[in-house]
Amino acid sequence: MKLRRINDEVFVAEGSIVRFGPDETRFVKERAATSARRRARICAHQDSDELLHEMLIGVAADSYIHPHRHTAKVESFHIVEGLVDVVIFDDAGAVRDVVKLGAGIPDRSFYYRLSESAFHTLLVRTPWLVIHEVTNGPFRKDETVLAAFAPPEEAPPEVRAAYIRQVDVLASRFDAGAAAQPIRSGD
Repeated sequence: MKLRRINDEVFVAEGSIVRFGPDETRFVKERAATSARRRARICAHQDSDELLHEMLIGVAADSYIHPHRHTAKVESFHIVEGLVDVVIFDDAGAVRDVVKLGAGIPDRSFYYRLSESAFHTLLVRTPWLVIHEVTNGPFRKDETVLAAFAPPEEAPPEVRAAYIRQVDVLASRFDAGAAAQPIRSGD
């Protein structure tokens, strides 16, 4: 399959028939391994103005996904490879839900859909996560709101890692049924 490079993380599949298989899975992981944000995608849609966006996305375990929400989007994805916990927050940063995902794992779902505008992030539980994500277009950067309660992607790696460790603890407590408390960047 021929790919058009947009940047180090984003590639677009050329042609009217798109197939994702082992070669494309390997490709997104290889590109994610060398990208600054440790993730990469192949878009099945030809441009950002299309009404349906489908992507094969590779994410390394150490990639920081700033908690964010989409103001005018529905997001769904299913697992191609790996394990992940999708953490859903309320507006103050408290854990509201944890969706455990993994393909072929008895106690995990393989599909998730978020139909509301809620802050969320990913806790990747395996060295690599590969997902097939679907969302509505067109893509407008200003329709993504980054959570003020979390450190920005530009924060030092140790600050982001400390925040993710706190989220992990709260997600584990949520799993155990305890009420989670909000955390803020720098706590």
